[in-house]
Amino acid sequence: MSEKLSIGFSPCPNDTFIFDALVHHKIDTEGLDFDVYLGDVEDLNQKAFNNELDITKISYNAFGYLTDKYVLLNSGSALGKGCGPLLITKDASKTPNLKSAKIAIPGKYTTANFLLSIAHPEATNKTELLFSDIENAVLNNEVDAGLIIHENRFTYQEKGLEKIIDLGEYWEQTTGALIPLGGIIIKRNLSTEIIEKVNRLIRKSIQFAFSNPNEPYKYMLQNSQEMDEAVMRQHVELYVNKYSIDLGVEGKDAITQMFNLAQQKEIIPEIKENIFID
Repeated sequence: MSEKLSIGFSPCPNDTFIFDALVHHKIDTEGLDFDVYLGDVEDLNQKAFNNELDITKISYNAFGYLTDKYVLLNSGSALGKGCGPLLITKDASKTPNLKSAKIAIPGKYTTANFLLSIAHPEATNKTELLFSDIENAVLNNEVDAGLIIHENRFTYQEKGLEKIIDLGEYWEQTTGALIPLGGIIIKRNLSTEIIEKVNRLIRKSIQFAFSNPNEPYKYMLQNSQEMDEAVMRQHVELYVNKYSIDLGVEGKDAITQMFNLAQQKEIIPEIKENIFID
């Protein structure tokens, strides 16, 4: 008899690429079934705060508040180089004063907001919007600047918007570490056997997608905010990499650096639990 676990991830191409083989049983799921919830990054963060999902994608910033309930899997993360969030405006030659500027962010607990808080602590006039609505909010002068993530990295210039700062570049130059954006967490109260199995299955799902890159395309297209195939492919290339298969030493070091800095700045509470699976 199969065991069912609830799992949450975003409809963005990187996540649907990663999880397609798992949720559609294109790999042997070793007796596990999954009840899938799709939501935007801050929605998933809130689901985790409410302890609603067994397994979920999470912003690393949000995970800092949840280490007592969840542990981080080695597989499924989004981190790397040149993949960070961007702060944009309509005219970069007239960059607004960030101390007073109204800035649209994709969620309080997103890693994007964490990076903005580190780079520009004076930027405190923030309004939370769904990530896919931020470009239009800037274009329509509803806000002075917008913090964009996901596929909007590839579309903002086409809409005439301009970059103020690449917060990923800022992080890399400041720390020399990879940019830790989001990871996959699982409830600590599940058995070690289940936790290890889920980690193994996510790794296999990613490997299947890399070996059969056209297989996840239907699932990606079905859920993507940006339907252009080239943009979806770019998105996957940017956010799914060897660190998604396994964090490794370099990935874990980047996450540890982020958490240490966040605690120094009193952005997240003290972390008492080991955040990584063995």
